[in-house]
Amino acid sequence: MMVASLMNTNVLTVTPETDVSQAVRLLTHYDIGSLPVVQADGELRGIVTDRDILTRAVAMETELGGLAVGAVMTRAVVTIPPDADVREAAAVMAAHRIRRLPVTKNRRLVGVITLADLARARSCDMEASLALGKISMPG
Repeated sequence: MMVASLMNTNVLTVTPETDVSQAVRLLTHYDIGSLPVVQADGELRGIVTDRDILTRAVAMETELGGLAVGAVMTRAVVTIPPDADVREAAAVMAAHRIRRLPVTKNRRLVGVITLADLARARSCDMEASLALGKISMPG
């Protein structure tokens, strides 16, 4: 089964110029832990997580108002193409200890596949379980 068949294509995103306080409001309102950061043309530039904001802004006592997402986002984002096998997606998630994997085509965001997506797919029960086990292991 291909990633494209399980990924979510309705993905909430922000730009590098988005104010961090706006990103926090989106994360809170939609009860999510991360937002892909894209340029106007859809090119993935990074990802900003609640942890990024806590460790790179709040812990440093930086004022969130006026601080751009680009200043706190993770730039080195692991991605997968939509035509990859879902078992590969599970392996990538496990190897990088991530629960959400951006799906890109020609560097543009086309969706996100999550560990929950894999768990809901009956054919990926084992892969999802193994990935969760590796992700959940202490550093």
